[in-house]
Amino acid sequence: MAMDKTDNRAKHEQIQYIEFLSKDLEKVKEFYSKSFGWNFTDYGPEYTAFSGDYVDGGFTIGTPVRGSILVILYSDDIEATKEKVLKAGGVLTRDIFEFPGGKRFQFTDPDDNELAVWSE
Repeated sequence: MAMDKTDNRAKHEQIQYIEFLSKDLEKVKEFYSKSFGWNFTDYGPEYTAFSGDYVDGGFTIGTPVRGSILVILYSDDIEATKEKVLKAGGVLTRDIFEFPGGKRFQFTDPDDNELAVWSE
C-alpha cells in the first residue's frame, strides 16, 4: 500500500484502499482483470493486492457477505487520527499493527461498520 508522497492520491484522512473478502483469489483476479483491467500483486496464498485507474485495494481469503468491504483511509499521523476516532466514539477493533509497507489500525463507527486507517 505504500504510496509515493508525490502521488496526489495520498491525501491525509481520505479513503485510500478497499479490501474485499474472496472465496477464490484466482477466480476473482481473472474476473477483475478482464472486467476492469486491474493488475494484481500476490502477497502469499491468502492475499492479493490490486491497482487500477484511481483505485487500489486487495482481496483476502474469506467468505464474502454483504457489507464485508473494509474501507481504508490514509493518515499522515496515525496516532493523532486514532485518538480523534476514539474521541468521536469509534471503537477500536484492532490496535495499530505493522505490515509490509506500513502500519494500520481498525475501528467500528456508530453503525458498526468497520474501517481502517493506514500510514507509512
